Amino acid sequence: MDDYFSQYGLVAIFVCLAIFVPMSMLILSRLLGLVRVRPSKFNDVKFEPYECGVQQIGKRWGQFNFRYYTFALLFVVLDVVTIFLFPWALKFNQLGLFGFIEMTIFMLILLLGYVYAWRKGALQWD
Repeated sequence: MDDYFSQYGLVAIFVCLAIFVPMSMLILSRLLGLVRVRPSKFNDVKFEPYECGVQQIGKRWGQFNFRYYTFALLFVVLDVVTIFLFPWALKFNQLGLFGFIEMTIFMLILLLGYVYAWRKGALQWD
């Protein structure tokens, strides 16, 4: 029973640390601001968006083509397929018929999604 309550002691220590560390960082940052170690007034350059060293042209929130998002999702799906196929190929002999059927179903689901995207015209770049 004593060991049971010692586990709660560990949880209490972690909760105290989870509260103490962020609060001490906030307080330290505030104190350093009062001592003028960190700047309190930023110049206009600090508020400009910065990306790749290129000055921004136009609005801050520019619209982009939705096809970029679709291609990115398809790329991620193909990466996931690669991640699943590699260990499956290494252990193919040990998995037997069940592993083969499982991977066949997985590949068929992905193939159906690919055909669906193809039929909808999501893969055409005009």
